[in-house]
Amino acid sequence: MLKVFNCDLHIHTCLSPCAELDMHPKALVERAIARHLDLIAISDHNASANVPYVMAAAAGKNIRILPAMEVTTREEVHLLALFGRLSGLQELQSAVDRHLFGENDEDRFGVQAVVNELGEVEGLNHQLLIGATDLPIDEIVDLIHRLEGLAVPAHIDRESFSVLSQLGFIEESSRFDALEISKHTGLARGRLQYPELGRYPFWTSSDAHFLQDIGTSTTLFLLEEPTFDEIRKAVLGQDGRRILEDAC
Repeated sequence: MLKVFNCDLHIHTCLSPCAELDMHPKALVERAIARHLDLIAISDHNASANVPYVMAAAAGKNIRILPAMEVTTREEVHLLALFGRLSGLQELQSAVDRHLFGENDEDRFGVQAVVNELGEVEGLNHQLLIGATDLPIDEIVDLIHRLEGLAVPAHIDRESFSVLSQLGFIEESSRFDALEISKHTGLARGRLQYPELGRYPFWTSSDAHFLQDIGTSTTLFLLEEPTFDEIRKAVLGQDGRRILEDAC
C-alpha cells in the first residue's frame, strides 16, 4: 500500500562550514523526529564523515537516513548526490578528496567537527569544505550515476551557488534526476518561475544548517516505504510513486 511520507532531503551537520555545532548526529535526529519527518538526507558540503554516525543515532527509531553529499563543482554549482548505500557515498568522497584543495579557516567558516552518535567529537576536518572541487558538473553527475545515485542541483532559485546563477541555464542534454527549489520560493512558485524546466521533477528541502531549520521545508512523497529505491521510483514516476508537489 502506498502512503505519504514527509521528507527533508537536504540537511547539514556540524561538519559543514557555517553550520552550528549543535547540529551533531544525536541532536539532529531528535529534532527531525520532533518535526515528524519520515526520511532525511544528510548532505554536508564536500564531506560525509558524519553520515554513518547519523545513521547510528537513528537506529531503532522511526526515521530513515539517506547517505548524501552536497558537492561543489568546478563551476561553483552546489549539487546534491543521494545514495541508497554508504559505499556509493564513500566512493564519491574518495573522488572529492582527490579534487578539493585548500585548508579551512576556522575564524571565518567555523570548526568542521566529526561527531559520533553519542555526541562525542571524533576529530576535525581541516579541508576547505566550503571550496569548490576542480571537477566539472557533467563529470560529477556521471560519477554519481555510475555509483547508482541521484544527482540533483541544489536550490536552483538562489542567486549564488546554483546551476542557474552559475551557468545561466540548464542544457537539454543535462542528466539531472530532479531539481531542488529552496524554501524561499517553494514548489508552486518554482513551477511558475521556471516553466521551461517542466520536464524535471521538483522537490524542496530545508537546507538546514541550524537545528531550528530542520523540517522547515519538506517534500511529500507517495511511496510504499521511506527508502532510496522508493524515492528513485517517485522521481521516475514509476509504479504509482510520485512527488506530491501540490501538497507541499
